[in-house]
Amino acid sequence: MGINRDQVEGRAKEAAGKVQETVGKAVGSTTQQVKGAARKVAGAAEAKYGDMKREMDERAKESRQTSKP
Repeated sequence: MGINRDQVEGRAKEAAGKVQETVGKAVGSTTQQVKGAARKVAGAAEAKYGDMKREMDERAKESRQTSKP
């Protein structure tokens, strides 16, 4: 089974947040640092949700295969 949309979008948001946080530090903008950190955490949570969704799909598929007569 492949990678799902939540995993891709979450990791992209996480990376963008890290960049925003780093740029905020470089220019001395606490606001940008905080926004970047929040975006990074939200992206990580979305990616984790995607990981769990994928895991549940795989387990359901395995369950269906093992329960066939």
